[in-house]
This record gives sequence, C-alpha cells and structure tokens, in this order.
Amino acid sequence: MPAVGVIRPPGGTAGDADPVNNAQTDKSADRLIALSDGIFAIAMTLLVLDVRVEPGLDSAGFHDAVRGVLPDLGAYGLSFMILAGFWRDHRRLTPLVHRTGRLSVLLELVWLCAIALLPFPTSLLSEYASQPLAVTIYAGAVTITNLLELAWLHAGRSGPRGAGRTDPDAERVVRSVTADLSATALVFGVSIVLAYTASAPTALWSWLALFPIRFVLGRRSRAARPKPSP
Repeated sequence: MPAVGVIRPPGGTAGDADPVNNAQTDKSADRLIALSDGIFAIAMTLLVLDVRVEPGLDSAGFHDAVRGVLPDLGAYGLSFMILAGFWRDHRRLTPLVHRTGRLSVLLELVWLCAIALLPFPTSLLSEYASQPLAVTIYAGAVTITNLLELAWLHAGRSGPRGAGRTDPDAERVVRSVTADLSATALVFGVSIVLAYTASAPTALWSWLALFPIRFVLGRRSRAARPKPSP
C-alpha cells in the first residue's frame, strides 16, 4: 500500500516546517489508513457469512433454500456496494485532509466503528426486510456513517493546515464527495420516515432514487472539470 502523507501548503508556518512534527503526522496518517483498510476488509468479509445454504437437503428443500437465500444476497450486494463507496471516498479524501488532530482522529475512529457495525444491520435487513424497524436500523446506520465521514472530512480540512485548500482539483474532489455523501444521507434519512408513514417495501424502493441523483451529480462534476487547452 503506498504511503499517503499529509498535504502541506507552500509557505507554511515554522511549525509546518518542523521535520519531527511532519514525520509524526505522516506516520499517524499512514497508521489510520492501514487501520481503515483492515476494518473495511473484515466488514466486507463478514457480510457474506449470512449467505449460506444448509447441507443435506433433498431436491425440494434445496430449491426452497436457494430461493430463501436471495434476500441475503440482495442485502450483501447492497452493503458491499455501500462499503466499497465509503472505501473509495476515503482513499480519495485522505490525501486532502490536512490535519490529524484529536478531533479529526476521533471522528475517523467513530466513523470506522460505524463501518465495522454495518454487517449487523445488513443481517437484520436480509431477515426482516418487511419490518419498518429493521429498515430503520439499516437506513439509520448508513445515514450516520455518511454524516460521520462528512464531519471527518471538514474537520480535517479546517484550521491552519487547510491553507492549501486553494488547489482547484482538490476542491473539486471535496465538493463532489460532499454532494454524494449528503445526497446518500438524505435519501436514507427520508426512507426512515417512509418506513413508518408508508411501508417498509416503499422505503426500500426509495433507495433507488440514488441512481438518478448520482448520475446528475456525476454529470455536474464532469462538467465542472476544466477543459484541456487545444
């Protein structure tokens, strides 16, 4: 895994030029990256543990078991895509976070705690998708995880080390990820209300709204990129 250091703006303060402080900051960032990669790998692996068919079944029982495992596969696929998105965004954002102070590290650890917990609401969703409470727990977990990543990002880019945020490419990435995380949190947050005011299946179907929303956000992000000069 390549080491990802902390971006330092040119013309920083004397504290930024301190090689000892810089080395300690780089080491802290690298350790957090290694920790997050390990947690993501474990969480993604735990998702698949509920996808199984009991041995020793006759033909009719086997076909019933395969049909019964389809909700588990759906919940697994959904959560795997969500975790993959979080992992991708984290790898994109880590080089753009200028601070590894106490607040930033605390928010990242709480965010990783939410990541590690996601297999539990995934198991609930696969078994009780028709129950509003199960949908609420899952949607709430995804919403909170998105908001925690947003808080970590903006806490890490605040303060003196955020002076280098004038890089247009970095700002474009931050705006794009912020819009994506905010939209995801909004959609899953609204689905909590729908689970009780409409029905649990309606809340589940509402998650499909993310596809057109992300399509529009992606087009806007690509349109904002500077066109290469001829």
